[in-house]
Amino acid sequence: MLNKLEALKVFCVAAETLQFKETANRLAISPPVVTRIIAELEDHLAEPLFQRNTRQIKLTEFGQQFLPQAKQLLDETERLFAPTRRRHNQDMSGLVRITLPELPDQEHILQELLAAIAPYPDLMLDWHKSEIRMNAIQAQIDLGIRIGNFSDGRMITRKVGEVTEKIVAAPSLLTKYGIPTDVLDLQRNFPLSAIFDGNTGRVWSWYLNEQIQFTPNRPQFIGSEGNITLQAALAGRVVAHQLDWLVDPYLATGDLVELFAEIPKYHWPVYVYRPQRAVTPTRVKVIFDLLVDIVGRRFK
Repeated sequence: MLNKLEALKVFCVAAETLQFKETANRLAISPPVVTRIIAELEDHLAEPLFQRNTRQIKLTEFGQQFLPQAKQLLDETERLFAPTRRRHNQDMSGLVRITLPELPDQEHILQELLAAIAPYPDLMLDWHKSEIRMNAIQAQIDLGIRIGNFSDGRMITRKVGEVTEKIVAAPSLLTKYGIPTDVLDLQRNFPLSAIFDGNTGRVWSWYLNEQIQFTPNRPQFIGSEGNITLQAALAGRVVAHQLDWLVDPYLATGDLVELFAEIPKYHWPVYVYRPQRAVTPTRVKVIFDLLVDIVGRRFK
């Protein structure tokens, strides 16, 4: 007899991975079991969910329509069978490892999270701020926040906002050098800052949009994170390419001036993510939802 809830879970994971072998790995079952459950579910629904060939699978039109309904039912079932308060308190103990980059109002984000988990004294946090993108599975990371495009079928992700980057300079620097006529003039004739990318060992490119991007050839100041290069810009040493939430307060006071504001800027998504696991501890799910709310409010 088909276990419908189990079948829906297998289907949802398979729809995310589009690989039956990877689905089996995540759910700790064998690939033939995945194949059998999907076949039984398709037989029960009298509709194919996947198109298969020897190289890949993809969702059918029916499968695409069925997926959000399946996810909703699984979410409702999880809420229905949520643990009792006593069991919940027991499950809210242990360690949760979190990695995150520079974020707006980061100290208050942590303060809000700590206040929210105050009822659980046995819950421990490993709060790791780093711009280096660690392998969440190998590093045993439970939760993470990432700015930028993020495509990893092994992760459950929730988009919580968007950011852009702006080119800024202090008025004193513009008095000395003038206003650049275009981006090429900026590259050739103005002192630029750069942020070191610990993932590649090089500096980050200035990515304005899909048509305009470049890497500073001879940066006059290099920092390990945006807050550091921001100080060099405020001091009038360099032109900087910075996240909007970092520079907007200084643009409002006139301490910085935005250059090329008319150029459309790329919108970088902000995600909260956690690894897809066969069994995810309650404490991880709770903190995941808390961070989605707390961080998301900073980007609205």
